[in-house]
Amino acid sequence: MPAVGFFALLVGFWFVARHFGVAVSAPAAASVALLLAPYWAFGFGFDKWLRARFNYVAAPLLLIVSYLVFALPQGLFRWDMFLGLAAVVLAITLLLRHTNLDWAVLAILGLSVEFHFFDRAWPVGGLSGMPKLLFVDAGLYGYLVVRPIEGIGFDFHLRRSDLMIGLREFLYFTPIAIALGFALDFLHLHRTPGSVPAFAAGWLFTIFFVALPEELFFRGLMLNMLNRRIGSRWALVITSLIFGLAHFNKRAEYFNWRYVILAAIAGVFYGRAWLAQRRLLASSITHATVDTVWSIWLR
Repeated sequence: MPAVGFFALLVGFWFVARHFGVAVSAPAAASVALLLAPYWAFGFGFDKWLRARFNYVAAPLLLIVSYLVFALPQGLFRWDMFLGLAAVVLAITLLLRHTNLDWAVLAILGLSVEFHFFDRAWPVGGLSGMPKLLFVDAGLYGYLVVRPIEGIGFDFHLRRSDLMIGLREFLYFTPIAIALGFALDFLHLHRTPGSVPAFAAGWLFTIFFVALPEELFFRGLMLNMLNRRIGSRWALVITSLIFGLAHFNKRAEYFNWRYVILAAIAGVFYGRAWLAQRRLLASSITHATVDTVWSIWLR
């Protein structure tokens, strides 16, 4: 069943790409599939198989093949991107194998994504999220295989409670977001009805390329680790503030303080969704629904 689901996911993303007018070449499609495969497999317990048979420090370097498959046939290969991606992946694995410096691992992952160091590795419209996806795979290998930590909640076996909790927190957050967003002149109503295909395409893209990667980092790892040290209340506050600050440079030349405030508050509800049952699908459903509604009707 996971294999069938993966094929269906690839077909779904092909339709999403067509909906958004993104032309996907064969090398690009193969590169996406190579990075989605471990991402999907980890959601179905692939880490247990790897821990028993393939727990090697250099194993995550195989992820770089996805860059080579994309770049070499199209004459887009860059040594700085190749070596930089390999260095980040190897550093994460070595730190987790030989140290307890989780803050360093999170810093490497977070800064690499936040400041878009590797966006030029896939310089094609619609593929800007590929470095993030590669680092998600590396992080999953590190924290599920190399040095596993409990309670991350990365599981693609959808439960009814994931939907109920995820949508509940979306409904709790909505009136706050609307009232504060319009008061701060952050939200602007789009006079368009939207459509079911547009919402479905946007939601599918968002949950896999935005919500789940960010929820893994901020809730599955950061909130999870802080919760063990300082308790859930302060862990939720600190993680939400950091999540808000991570949006300082979004849609602004310098410091987008409005986005920071709204994102920090949103982080509280995403964190509540994760804390309910320690499930990333729950918080990702909240996150993806918020982002999709915002992008279609309120951005």
